[in-house]
Amino acid sequence: MKIFLIGFMGSGKTYWGKIWAQQYGLSFFDLDEVIEKEQGKTVAAIFEKEGEAYFRKVEAIALHTFLDEQDCIIACGGGTACFDDNMQWMNDNGITVYLSATAQHIFNRVIEEKDKRPLMKKLNDAELLFFIEQTLKAREPFYNQAKWILAGDKINASSLSDFNIKI
Repeated sequence: MKIFLIGFMGSGKTYWGKIWAQQYGLSFFDLDEVIEKEQGKTVAAIFEKEGEAYFRKVEAIALHTFLDEQDCIIACGGGTACFDDNMQWMNDNGITVYLSATAQHIFNRVIEEKDKRPLMKKLNDAELLFFIEQTLKAREPFYNQAKWILAGDKINASSLSDFNIKI
């Protein structure tokens, strides 16, 4: 059993992933943290110094290291599902769960920490909300390929079992 949590940044992938992993006795991994440890620098630093194309290659390689991992939940970065056929790979190798959230919900969650997020840190509030709306619209065709979709405002500690996601 391997569960990949996907969705926009700020949708709660890491937050809920840790809760569910503990609740069900599974290992938890945050893909961005795996990348940061392997690269020896933050995701933001990788974006700034190496660029997004480099990051996406590193991200796909890191994702594929979970091929043989079992009994775990992996919180993926917001763009993971949208590049390098990662969505197909995740669907072929585990259960994908999209934590869906509205642009306003995401905005409310990321506004205080936007300086830590490389794609957002130079935007004012209006630009940030517009960026979220546009990027979410572009990414949803990928996110919607998930085997399960959980609405952000309905997620709770028992959501995986409530939605018959077999643990």
